[in-house]
Amino acid sequence: MTLDTLAADRVIAVVRAPVIPDAAALCSALTEGGIRWVEFTFTTPDVTTHLRRAVAAGTGCRIGVGTVLTAGQAEAAVAAGAQYLVTPGVRGAVAAAPVPVVLGALTPSEVAEAVDLGAAAVKIFPARAFGPAYFRDLRGPYPDVPLVASGGVTADNAAGFLAAGALAVCAGSEVVPPAVVAAGDWAEVTRRARGFTAAVAALG
Repeated sequence: MTLDTLAADRVIAVVRAPVIPDAAALCSALTEGGIRWVEFTFTTPDVTTHLRRAVAAGTGCRIGVGTVLTAGQAEAAVAAGAQYLVTPGVRGAVAAAPVPVVLGALTPSEVAEAVDLGAAAVKIFPARAFGPAYFRDLRGPYPDVPLVASGGVTADNAAGFLAAGALAVCAGSEVVPPAVVAAGDWAEVTRRARGFTAAVAALG
């Protein structure tokens, strides 16, 4: 994973929608709104088909797949063109995938385990449970570990997580509400993405 690119963009849009009418158009809408990292998830039916279509469209997004729990899911995602994988927790079988993996963790011990498994970055989930102060605490023993805040991150608190040491944050339903995605309202997705990225940019 090109972490310097993620550090510059600072936001990953996490799409959890039961229906995605046009994955390529969704990615284009997010890009227009300033979000160039997109994470589809295995909670969406037939996610690998959406992934293939988004990758083939060449929208300029860096496209990955999240909620990866098994080696089989990891293999399917990579075969469909995933550029990175994300897990909700520490998953050793997924960490062995041939693309960068962002392993989920919460406790200091889990962060250490994720690092030992070769994680490109560590996703702290659920971030809202402990808030930005927890990231400051983790930076003490893990000053060089790229941390990503996920779960309950909003336009109101995103800048706080970044200021506390997070490399990036995950934007979920505030930017890509399932109903809006299902309706194919790409203008609304772009509007929401712009609002979120504007809040992040306020950090300076």
